[in-house]
Amino acid sequence: MSVSLEVKERAVRPRSLRNQLRHSGQVPAVVYGYEIESTPISVEEKELTKILRDNGVNAVITMNIGGKKINTLLYKAQLDTFTSQMKHVEFLAVNMKEATEVEAEIVLVGESTGVKSGGVLAQNLYNVLVSATPDKLPERVEVDITDLAIGDAITVADLPKNSDYDIITEADEQIAAVVEAQAAEEETSEEAAEPTVIGEKEE
Repeated sequence: MSVSLEVKERAVRPRSLRNQLRHSGQVPAVVYGYEIESTPISVEEKELTKILRDNGVNAVITMNIGGKKINTLLYKAQLDTFTSQMKHVEFLAVNMKEATEVEAEIVLVGESTGVKSGGVLAQNLYNVLVSATPDKLPERVEVDITDLAIGDAITVADLPKNSDYDIITEADEQIAAVVEAQAAEEETSEEAAEPTVIGEKEE
């Protein structure tokens, strides 16, 4: 899916210009990648927010820069910690004929037989890495858990093949499992009982 976004090229100095843009409802941004040098731009925050809400973060966003049509993907958005206002956005220009890799959200669908029997559903993986041409990138990957009984689990390897995209995430990654309610409660209690060590570093 491709949607159009109006953008304007902008100056990068002085730095105060960024705040002026934000106060006027614009977001400082930059686009770089396929057949384009790094170019500072600004976009209307409301328009970009609506595009992402209606089409998802993996939608192809087409913009006109210097009279040239550029197909892009949202690469990174920096948000204000307190207001969630966009502070800066990065767009990656892409070749529509070449595969690219992005993360897609995992959405569990259905009600498992194990949960109906009193088990507890535990989701362990919330995103998978997928590869496809930009126009075929999925926003979400649905996982049917209807037949998941107590003691069963679904891994990435269990996902059905899709002709539009390939899943890159390791096949043995566990997506979800249904466990007995008592086992789930014991695991939660053990985690709560573990002491917190300040300054401990992960290996």
